[in-house]
Amino acid sequence: MKIDSMIAVRSTPWRTHPLKATLMVATSVLIMTTRVPAAEITATVTDDHGKPVAHAVVIAMPVDGNVRLPTNPPREIVDQIQQEFTPKVKAIVVGTPVIFPNKDNIRHHVYSFSPAKRFEVPLYSGVPAQPVVFDKAGVVVLGCNIHDWMVGYVYVSESPYFGKTGEDGTVVIGDLPPRAYALRVWHPQSEVAEETTKKTVDLAKVKQAEVAWTLTLKPEIKVRRAPVAGHGGLY
Repeated sequence: MKIDSMIAVRSTPWRTHPLKATLMVATSVLIMTTRVPAAEITATVTDDHGKPVAHAVVIAMPVDGNVRLPTNPPREIVDQIQQEFTPKVKAIVVGTPVIFPNKDNIRHHVYSFSPAKRFEVPLYSGVPAQPVVFDKAGVVVLGCNIHDWMVGYVYVSESPYFGKTGEDGTVVIGDLPPRAYALRVWHPQSEVAEETTKKTVDLAKVKQAEVAWTLTLKPEIKVRRAPVAGHGGLY
């Protein structure tokens, strides 16, 4: 009886052994909970004099074109403060709603004729009742129908991976899946087209990459005009 029992145990297939089953479950859980580490790109933009360029938008688009856009992007804000759009450049992903609060004590009339988004928020003060949804990729130039010097930009990205440089001319784009990306940069004063700035990095091979651009910038033209006379200070 003892001999038969020993033989029975030894002849039990390893794949059905309780210990083996436990190891298989533990391995499956480990695989399911192990996350592939994300990668990041540090982008730097300077002008042709070596000075950092702020408000440059850097976009990282997967080379294979396969992206998953957020279904409900959070609402963003472009303020109107001291008769200027703040921030002057706003970078968002396609489908993002943007609200345009007027924090001045005069009324504004926000509009855009850009192909990526034609819209109009008629003369108002305070906060508009509805946001503007930017549902098409591209650059949207903002203006005020009352104050000609007010110019702003909304960059609508077709990729969820993007960022805007700070005063130091640098931006870090993180949480990137490890794959190949085509990068490009846009700035409202750049003399070259955005498509000519493309660079490629493969984050499947390196987890951190540094990319730099040197842009030649056109002079910024600012229009200054006194408020239209005869409107009783409403504008």
